[in-house]
Amino acid sequence: MNVVFLTHAFPRHAADPVGSFVLRLAVLLRDEGITVHVVAPGAPGVPASDTIEGVPVTRFRYAPRSLETLAYTGTMMTQVKESRPALAALGGLVAADAWAAYRVIGRHDAELLHAHWWFPGGFAGAMASKFRGVPQVTTLHGSDIAAAKMNALATRGFRHVLGSSARVTTVSRWLADEATALVPGVEPVIAPMPVDPSLFSPGEGAPPRDRLLFVGKLNEQKGIAHLLRALAQMRAKPTLGIVIGPGSDEVPMRQLAAQLGIEPQLTWHALMPQAALANIYRATTALVAPMIGEGLGLIAVEAALCGLPVVAADSGGLRDVVADGKTGMLVPPADPAALAAALDALLARPDQGAALGAAGRRLALETFAPRAVAKRYAEIYRAAIEVSRRS
Repeated sequence: MNVVFLTHAFPRHAADPVGSFVLRLAVLLRDEGITVHVVAPGAPGVPASDTIEGVPVTRFRYAPRSLETLAYTGTMMTQVKESRPALAALGGLVAADAWAAYRVIGRHDAELLHAHWWFPGGFAGAMASKFRGVPQVTTLHGSDIAAAKMNALATRGFRHVLGSSARVTTVSRWLADEATALVPGVEPVIAPMPVDPSLFSPGEGAPPRDRLLFVGKLNEQKGIAHLLRALAQMRAKPTLGIVIGPGSDEVPMRQLAAQLGIEPQLTWHALMPQAALANIYRATTALVAPMIGEGLGLIAVEAALCGLPVVAADSGGLRDVVADGKTGMLVPPADPAALAAALDALLARPDQGAALGAAGRRLALETFAPRAVAKRYAEIYRAAIEVSRRS
């Protein structure tokens, strides 16, 4: 079976962590007899066609190079809200995406199109799949719901994409519930993305003590400000590593840390390749994931595979990853005092949560095992093609 992936986030080179889970799925599907060709936006210094880990990639231009800033930065919606040129570039991206998908489907005789995120890929894919007469599978990853609720026009677009998709998948139960609330009648299949357990694995010996970690964009939704305030309220004085996600403005959070008097406890890390991030996990006691409305929280899965307990907000898809009291702790979202209390309780344990982390690894292996994920998506593709043939 030949399948085309549409995505606005995909590694620009072998070590790039952006959209690495999409690449991982494409690679794993080979064992199911499925060949994937990826269509993604262009970027400065990135070739128009490439092969990464044996997966062919076609990248399309969608605006003058100075305006091709929408993809790979995690700031697409912000740029569009604040800039008319960015809004124009977004229109170019959708049109170019649809045209590139149309061409690649024909060139590679694809039987199915798999759009990652309903917008822009799902919206563009709905046009390409209709004209090519192939079914579309649309996967919701996380930011999809916020984008769908942005305004009435976005909600209509969301309903159009889901309604025209042969199958809709979500990476968490929370996302499935949110999608169903917006589009009554849709029946999403919960099918998470794979994580590589050979890369994300525990270190040797006893885990380090009193070292916390945050990984993500420095914005309100990711909850970094709540974490910094919690750190200032803790009885314990752990260190906190912060791996900065793409599209972040560091200045406000550095200023907040200075105001709270916790700057000496912090270590700031730039975005890094997956292998380097795995080493950071192994040098950490616990991951803190205070995200609000997170689609799933793959960082929590990665940390669990490395044997870390996860202290997370009781929100969104993180509930699918963290079993409260069994693999980590869930705390009320946007509540620094509750987060501080939970972290103090964890670090006060003799093992600082190592037993929780071991249980979390077992759960992650059961839920996000690569072969099981690939098999699930292969079944979804075959069902979508069969439905399309009957209609």
